[in-house]
Amino acid sequence: MKPLISVIAIGAFSLSINIDKNVLANNLANTCKYDAASKVNPDYSTMNCLLTETALSYDVPPEIVKAIAEGESGNWRHFDKNGEVIVTADNGIGIMQITNQAGYNQDRLKNDIVYNIQAGVETLDAMFKRKDLPRINGGERDVLEHWYFAIMAYNGTKPVNSPIVQATGERNTNAYQERILGIINKMELIDLTELPFSREHFQYDSNSKENMKFSTMNYDFDLPLTKSKYYFKTNQKVSAITNVTFRTRSTTDSPSLGTLREGEIVTITGPFEYDKVSTKKNHFVWYPVKRSDGTQGYVASSYLNDLTPTPPVTPPTTGNVDVSKFADYNANQYWAEDFKWAVNIGIISGYPNVKNPSTGKYESLLKPYTNLTENQMLSILLRYFKPTELASTVAKTSWYGDVNYQLATKYALPVLGANTASKQAIAGKDITRGNFARILASMHYGKTVSQSEAIKFLRDNGLTTTKTNEEFKPDDFLARAHTVAFFHRYEQIFNN
Repeated sequence: MKPLISVIAIGAFSLSINIDKNVLANNLANTCKYDAASKVNPDYSTMNCLLTETALSYDVPPEIVKAIAEGESGNWRHFDKNGEVIVTADNGIGIMQITNQAGYNQDRLKNDIVYNIQAGVETLDAMFKRKDLPRINGGERDVLEHWYFAIMAYNGTKPVNSPIVQATGERNTNAYQERILGIINKMELIDLTELPFSREHFQYDSNSKENMKFSTMNYDFDLPLTKSKYYFKTNQKVSAITNVTFRTRSTTDSPSLGTLREGEIVTITGPFEYDKVSTKKNHFVWYPVKRSDGTQGYVASSYLNDLTPTPPVTPPTTGNVDVSKFADYNANQYWAEDFKWAVNIGIISGYPNVKNPSTGKYESLLKPYTNLTENQMLSILLRYFKPTELASTVAKTSWYGDVNYQLATKYALPVLGANTASKQAIAGKDITRGNFARILASMHYGKTVSQSEAIKFLRDNGLTTTKTNEEFKPDDFLARAHTVAFFHRYEQIFNN
């Protein structure tokens, strides 16, 4: 009798889950005014609604679900022109291309779009909850970049999806998750932050079909990441991230009420709406908002940012951090006291829980001999000279270097990178010692100086022991150890 009772109990439990899913599916279809019995693809506004509402019901960012549907099916299609479900050569079914997923009714996956979308969202949600995939920062569900590895796993953690090409060290723009994030950039009109992965983080044999091995399971990126635009609430204040047209209705076909200026604060007056023109294929939605003068209208969700302030970073008290906890700290190296000082005033931090190439263990590292990019160096410089302003400046875009380069422009620092399409990549390149000297000296003097003047400033004030510009090696790259040594000497000379 025990096995029979067990079967009955499991069956009853499964049935209750199915009923809940059916209720949810019916509610979604009713909300979006979709006839679930139809064998045609719904119009774009209705499909936008189905994908968005399903995603929100599982607390998954709609931007990601809509991009996956776009990437998997192309043009948000479930049925072909004959009313037959689209099934690919590898047996991927319908709009979400559900393949070999146990526990789902195959006929319903083919004949019921809402059920197919639910299956896709549940699969994605399960990927996010996996413990064998790397975690980014705090793993908040509403931060789009935090779903990077869940998106990868939706397609598979195979070598083809490594973010970095192992043979060359270049970005793998053909990786599944990179293509999906590219769709979000294009269709949601959102500039996502490119996460700076390294080749050594992903171990695989390019000729094998085995899954990749991850050498880092926890990433701590000090970058401005992107929150979903679908969680704004009524009466919440938001700001325009650029100059954007303010419209009378929720469609670009409606008359203009003027322009919301970059940084202008408006108030959300109700829930978001889908495009009034059903044939327009927009991934984004529209929010009704009110300006300070009382004028009400609509703005595309892409161009709004919430005003929740970023908590200021409070540097640890001097002597509060034991740098010996870092496995590669060496008290006998020239940089030992420099790192101890820099870590304790909060201008530089280490890398927690990464694979130590010397021991093969996952440990906290300082990586003193790793080169710094221009953007990373700016972070250190601004934490030292302008910590309060750095913490309070609001990013105008989702690009990771936005705040650093806002302040670099304000203080006329001679940086090579910028928040433009042509110069964003430069911000992620290793900075030379000569360019670092220019930026540091320019911040000190409050005006832009030449490289020759900058190196002379370092020599004259004892920041370097080199006697000539050539001996300073301005074309060599700047390592983390060099950086903390320069700043520590600056502190001792000018601030003590």
